[in-house]
Amino acid sequence: MSLRDLYQEMIIDHGKNPRNKGILSSANHSHIGHNPLCGDKIVLYVFEQNGVVRDIRFEGVGCAISVASASLMTESIKGKTFGEFEKLFDDFHHLVTQGNEKVDMGKLAIFAGVSEFPIRVKCATLAWHTLKAALVDDSKSISTE
Repeated sequence: MSLRDLYQEMIIDHGKNPRNKGILSSANHSHIGHNPLCGDKIVLYVFEQNGVVRDIRFEGVGCAISVASASLMTESIKGKTFGEFEKLFDDFHHLVTQGNEKVDMGKLAIFAGVSEFPIRVKCATLAWHTLKAALVDDSKSISTE
């Protein structure tokens, strides 16, 4: 099995069996994001304490890339500070737009191939932009358009 096949398999797995999916009743931040082009819709729930993401969940519908990205993002962000998230956000955005890693991205590296399909960047980054807005309590609706 090639590395590319393994990455595709992981995206399909997280797309069909997303981790951290559901409502988080203890959330003190939440936000809605929408990608009208693909129909992806997400609601993120975050429990933050002293600037650290203690728990995070999401619900919504979307393509495999959008759901897998939200799933892996939630796994990656737990226990991180806002500053650590911002750095991870920048590195992830670079990965999906440029196709190469600035740093070791761990499981998130599976999204490097998204750069070959620019229309899919919006799918991969929807959850990330939504989380960024949630953490700063931005009242504006997040849309990839």
